[in-house]
Amino acid sequence: MERTEIRSKRLEPVVFHTFNTVFMLLLVVVTLYPFLHTLTVSFNEGNDTLRGNLYLWPRAWSLQNYKAVFISGTIYHAAFISVARTLLSTVLGVFLTTMLAYTLAQPHYIFRKIIGLLFILTMYFNAGLIPNYFLIKSLGLLGSFWVYVLPTLVSAFNLIVIRTYIRSLPGSLVESAKIDGAGDFRIFLRIILPLCLPVLATIALFIAVGSWNAWFDTFLYASSDIKLSTLQYEMMKLLGSTMNTNTDPALLAGTKMNQSQAMVTPASIRAAITIVTAVPILFVYPFLQRYFVVGLNLGSVKE
Repeated sequence: MERTEIRSKRLEPVVFHTFNTVFMLLLVVVTLYPFLHTLTVSFNEGNDTLRGNLYLWPRAWSLQNYKAVFISGTIYHAAFISVARTLLSTVLGVFLTTMLAYTLAQPHYIFRKIIGLLFILTMYFNAGLIPNYFLIKSLGLLGSFWVYVLPTLVSAFNLIVIRTYIRSLPGSLVESAKIDGAGDFRIFLRIILPLCLPVLATIALFIAVGSWNAWFDTFLYASSDIKLSTLQYEMMKLLGSTMNTNTDPALLAGTKMNQSQAMVTPASIRAAITIVTAVPILFVYPFLQRYFVVGLNLGSVKE
């Protein structure tokens, strides 16, 4: 009887780790397969893709899908605008939202509940598309680059998340800094910001992904100015042209190319567009991932 119990105890970790490994491998396959399949389609010849049965490796390698995406000279300037708006929106949005969250997290600030309630109300009530358009117009932001940055600087959801995180920090850190003569702004820069890096990295990723993927604001506020066009808006127009006409985007752009060599299909051009717009975010994520789990306030004052 004792030998049976000992064997079962020895087998339990083996069975658990085996099951856990198999389950995680299946989860990885299910998670990565859509992206890998899209990558395969993007590098496969458009006409060959229509045959189907294309999984994780291209049958007919071709770069024509990407050539069709980058054939227009406006793509590169649009990519610059997308990068600029993403960087400015992320940096300014994180800094200003954290500053406001720190202010509203102070127990001695008498207007913290009223201001917090006003921000929460914006999460439930929206004036609508037309009032927002007239607001942007009255602010003189139509046809301006800052229409991409200023309206989204402070988010109520991000504010609540950062404020909650700041409230969880040891209060004695701020108290000891004030005893040493530090002011609120110095405390914010030297203590609060470094300790909030985990939550700020998460919020920064939210803002960056939202700004990078946005195209509807370009359609509403800056579609008439090609110099303010974003990468996603150009990709949307290209995808719309292929879906509506089912012809080669290179031919639509007015370039003289051999149609048999440059032919793409809606499915192949859609895959190439997806990869082009997703890859920059994939390169950013690994630098922020480590902040999602481990907080920098470990080892500080415990209460």
